[in-house]
Parts: sequence; C-alpha cells; structure tokens
Amino acid sequence: MNKQVREPLFHISKRGDMPWYFGWSIRAAAIILALISCGIISTLVTGENPIQIYATIIDGSFGSMRKFWVLLQNTAMLLCVALALTPAFKMRFWNLGGEGQALAGALAAAACMILMKGQSNALVMSCMVITSILAGALWGCIPAFFKAKFNTNETLFTLMMNYVAIQLVAYFSVVWENPKGSGNIGVINPNSMIGWFPTIGGQKYLLNVLIVAVITIGMYIYLNYSKQGYEIAVVGESERTARYVGIKVEKVIIRTMLISGAICGIAGLLLVGGTNHTLNSAIVDGRGFTAVMVAWLAKFNPIWMIFTSFLLVFLGRGAGEIATDFGLNQSYGDILTGIILFFIIGSEFFITYKLSFHKASKKEEK
Repeated sequence: MNKQVREPLFHISKRGDMPWYFGWSIRAAAIILALISCGIISTLVTGENPIQIYATIIDGSFGSMRKFWVLLQNTAMLLCVALALTPAFKMRFWNLGGEGQALAGALAAAACMILMKGQSNALVMSCMVITSILAGALWGCIPAFFKAKFNTNETLFTLMMNYVAIQLVAYFSVVWENPKGSGNIGVINPNSMIGWFPTIGGQKYLLNVLIVAVITIGMYIYLNYSKQGYEIAVVGESERTARYVGIKVEKVIIRTMLISGAICGIAGLLLVGGTNHTLNSAIVDGRGFTAVMVAWLAKFNPIWMIFTSFLLVFLGRGAGEIATDFGLNQSYGDILTGIILFFIIGSEFFITYKLSFHKASKKEEK
C-alpha cells in the first residue's frame, strides 16, 4: 500500500534576534515598494510621469520653508502623543485614548484663554499649562482606576473616553463660538494674543518642536534609567512576577496612566496655545490613533519614534500634495497613505517571522 506524504510549499517560523540594521533594511525595502506602488497607481490615474509623482511627494514637505516647518510641527505633535502612549503600552495597558486625552488638554487650554482673557499673559499661560496637564492626566486616570480596581477592559474604556471628549469639545465650541451662529470658535484673542505661546526667531512652530524634543529625552531616560521605568517593564512582562517582587501593580497602573494622560494634555496645550489658537473637535486630527502605529513600529523606543513619526508625516503630506497638484480630492491622498501604511505594517511580519520554501515532494511508503 502506497501512502503519499505532501510537504507544505512553505512554512512560517519565528525569527531569532537580528541586528537592528537588518530590520530597518526590511522597512526601507517596504517603503520603496510602497512608493513604487503609489507611483504606478498615480500614473495610471493622472497619466503623469512617475518621476514627477515622486518629486511632488518631496515637494509636499520640502517645497518651501513654510512646508518644512509644518512638517516639523506635525512630526512633533505626532511624536508627543506617541511618547505619551509608550509607558502604558510597555506596561501592556492598551491606551487607545490618546485622542481624547489630548482633546481634554486642548479644551482646558482654550477655557483659560477665553475665560481669563482680562488677566495678565503670564498668569493665563501658567494656568493653561497646569490645567491642560491636569485635564489630560484626569482623562487617563479614569480608565486606569477602573482597570486597577475592577479589572475593566482598558482598550474599550479608553476608546469610549475619546468620544466623550469629542462631544465635550464640540459642545463648548458652540458655547464659545465666535462670531455667533458660525459654529466655529474662531481665533482666540486675536488682538491681545493672550495665551499665545511666544515665537522664537519669528518662527511660531519652533517652541513646540523644542518642547517635544525635551519630552523625548526625558521619556527615554525615564523608561530606561529610572526605578519607575523598571517597574513598568516588570509589570508589562508579568503582573504575577511584579507582585512577587513587591511591586504594587495597581499603583503602577494608575501612576503610569497619569503620566500618559498628562503628556497627551501637553500635546493639546501645544496645539491650542502654540499653533492653532482655536478649538474644535478635529484639532488633534487623529494623531491619537496614528501614534499607536508610531510607538509600535519603533518598538516603544522614544529615539526611534522620532524617525517613525517623521516618516509617517512625510509620506502623508506627500500623498496629500499629489492629490492637490493633480486636481484630485483628499480621499485620493488618504488612499495613497493607506497603501503606504499597509506596506510599512506588513514589513513587520517579515521582521518577526521568516518564510521557508520547499519544493513540493511526494514520498511513497510501502
């Protein structure tokens, strides 16, 4: 009696440790493939030369000094939210509430600017900083408290808190709308500039970039060289082990989310006081969700997050520039951004796993 044994054409196995440059080589190859794909699709849609398509992508970020500073500002804001989420993620607390926590900070900053506009600028700005940090921390602490005390699902809890924050901002945008009936809060204190962050060298974005740079360095030191950073890592590895060595897990969860929410609150503060000088429910612009990808791609390393944030913002602005220059709507830019993100995320599979191919074979056993 003959028995046929068929081997699979390929099998998937997990990779061992690899040099860092090998992983980034895979990511670079994915980005190149993404750009080639976007160029081909854009050529088919627009009929333009692919070289012109790529030139447009670069022009979207480096075409002028203003575009370059907008690129740095957007990178800084995305990086700030990603840094905020990182401690929670390292603790395996899946904080998807970065959007809401940043909106809470933005709402607090706008409230100070509007309700205290008769006060001195120094007092208003001091209150903006304090209230934004506290508002973001509170928004992060609420789901942390219920997780620590009642073991609720933090993913759903933080996600739902986003919608509460969005509706609060939408409500107060109508209450404070200017002019009345427009449904838009308008520029806050345009004449007195009360609560507006000072410009450095005539560049209003530079202060935001510098503040986020300081937060990046501080977060790297905190996670890698502090006792609390060590406790976060231990809790993330195993709560049982953490309790065995005497770490109070509930305390670590609440403390970490206070920090996470507070930094998100700073992001909202920078958006209102540093750049936009207004408030609406779209001011964070989805960064709370994109930041999850930034932190994950960088393996929760604050230094690598600088590059992943820059990459995503650069590619996103390039996709938007293509849509604008060739008379396409913004949805087309979103399609290109989605293709790019698909390749980048897909590259992580090949970094974590390897494919081993076999020739199909048949063995006969008697």
